[in-house]
Amino acid sequence: MFSFLLVIQILVSVTIIALVMLQQGKGADMGAGFGAGASGTVFGARGSGSFFTRATGILAAIFFINCLLIASPLIREQHTSSDSIADQLEQQSIQQQDAEEANAVIDALEGQQATEQGAPVETTETVITGSDVPDVPDAPVKDTVEPVAPTVPATDDLPE
Repeated sequence: MFSFLLVIQILVSVTIIALVMLQQGKGADMGAGFGAGASGTVFGARGSGSFFTRATGILAAIFFINCLLIASPLIREQHTSSDSIADQLEQQSIQQQDAEEANAVIDALEGQQATEQGAPVETTETVITGSDVPDVPDAPVKDTVEPVAPTVPATDDLPE
């Protein structure tokens, strides 16, 4: 539907341009501007309007209605890809966690199969040595907390 309306919009636009270019300008009938001929009629010197002016008006109305239809969300083919970046990042992290959990389950099942078949299982353990732990300076620990006396506003500070 959107493509159809877009083609109609282009055709109407080109037709309006052609009709405007084919019409005579107001300066073409100079005698009517100075009171000659039918310049005193109700519709002016040009009469009630020619075919070109009526067609231009009708096509202009079609153009505006078509613009509104194209802009309407009812006509547009909208896909639900209006997710924000935060939603996309959340979905990616969920997928990554699911993949890690699936890999952990697969590793556990492979290890279980290997033990059932009697094959040695490769296990890796992380051992933390003293050189891996950063040095933290010893801070003095205070056992008591000194109470802070509440401050009372001076009488000079109070508004009168």
